[in-house]
Amino acid sequence: MTLERVILRIAGVMVVLSAVLTLWVSPYFVWFTAFIGLNLLLTSYTGFCPAISVLRRLGLRSGAASE
Repeated sequence: MTLERVILRIAGVMVVLSAVLTLWVSPYFVWFTAFIGLNLLLTSYTGFCPAISVLRRLGLRSGAASE
């Protein structure tokens, strides 16, 4: 599995998790959803994502399409 696919899966799980927590636990979890969206937006502009640094240290490599 490539680094890009793992990042997309992590982002998807976090968005769904935050939406579920907002509906079932507390409406204040909407701020968690907003934080995730802001992080995705900033990553698209800067190219920096903290999760990528961690996953690279764990040995995941980029796919051929992004090199």
